[in-house]
Amino acid sequence: LVFSQSITLRYYHFSILIQFITMNALAATNRNFQRAARILGLDSKLEKSLLIPFREIKVECTIPKDDGTLVSYVGFRIQHDNARGPMKGGIRYHPEVEPDEVNALAQLMTWKTAVADIPYGGAKGGIGCNPRDLSISELERLTRVFTQKIHDLIGVQRDVPAPDMGTNAQTMAWILDEYSKFHGHSPAVVTGKPIDLGGSLGREAATGLGVIFATEAWLADNGKSISDHTFVIQGFGNVGTWAAKSIFDRGGKVVAVSDITGAIKNPNGIDIPALLKHKESNGNLTEFQGADVMDADEVLTHECDILIPCALGGVISKENAADVRAKLVVEAANHPTDPEAHEILSKRGVTIIPDIYANAGGVTVSYFEWVQNIQGFMWDEEKVNRELKRYMSRAFLDIKAMCKIHECDLRMGAFSLAVNRVARATLLRGWEA
Repeated sequence: LVFSQSITLRYYHFSILIQFITMNALAATNRNFQRAARILGLDSKLEKSLLIPFREIKVECTIPKDDGTLVSYVGFRIQHDNARGPMKGGIRYHPEVEPDEVNALAQLMTWKTAVADIPYGGAKGGIGCNPRDLSISELERLTRVFTQKIHDLIGVQRDVPAPDMGTNAQTMAWILDEYSKFHGHSPAVVTGKPIDLGGSLGREAATGLGVIFATEAWLADNGKSISDHTFVIQGFGNVGTWAAKSIFDRGGKVVAVSDITGAIKNPNGIDIPALLKHKESNGNLTEFQGADVMDADEVLTHECDILIPCALGGVISKENAADVRAKLVVEAANHPTDPEAHEILSKRGVTIIPDIYANAGGVTVSYFEWVQNIQGFMWDEEKVNRELKRYMSRAFLDIKAMCKIHECDLRMGAFSLAVNRVARATLLRGWEA
């Protein structure tokens, strides 16, 4: 009973933490949007229009469980903006999925796709469930029922879902199959699919590789390269591992990494290929023989040139920002830096490559997948990566130009670039007509 109460209490505290991060993310996104709107001198009515979601969908999903009992879940899809093209965004399965969180993430997708200059608007969706409590067959039934409820509101030229927290390529395969029952074979209705069903080569590495292309763009602009620098990576999941591998391949030194199992360091640089083999076979970073164990709380403040947070939001706060020793922070996670921490870092001369640009590689390659599906012509991985680098490099130059025009930092340069593009598209379409 004591153990059960302890688990319940820990889960309650985790839920409060997630809600706190969500509120911070929503507040920070709105704050950054409003600052960008002021910089651009947007009309107040247009500003308000850009914040209001295009459509909010809430559906009940009732399924039979494997034991024959019925259970109901609530599904959401927030479609934020379609001025620049079909809406785009992930579907997450998580107990804490609720409208405010989904709304904030949908809005962020609108700005992210605009920064990358891909012809999408923003959307996000989810089902309030714990996927770990459901069998594979229950997850499939739930996904198919959700698709049945929203199939006429998504589509190749309307809204294109993708995987997110708690979902994966298999989830997208079920959505594709169920949607196709109503609309005919439509591989472009979702991205992040299995390769066998029209998924794109290079999609798995896209976000992590995009982070490195963003870093290279900034370094090249300052006459530097990855091989000249030391890196710390907080979060060693999909994004962190691909980023670390790319850094190692380019001659950079990853001196510390962390994940949920712990943290390790090696001032001479960690052998990333060896660490990846160890992680695949063992799973626990702290048992890797090629580095020393360190306190996971000290990873963000460990000595390095470039810090790449790849895990949760809100990890760099006003409490630890003054202790961050990196001169460049590359936001691979969504909203890893609180607004107060951003101000502290900026005053200390630390440059921040914002999440709205730095982690846009994933949605960019999702766009490539959509294009390939529509054309019925698939690309090789070399072309995918070459195009990704071109898009990330071009986006950096566009952000830099906005920074110069408005005399602002990279975050405001990215937000003003995004808001300006969406506002222009909205006005050209005749939003008051």
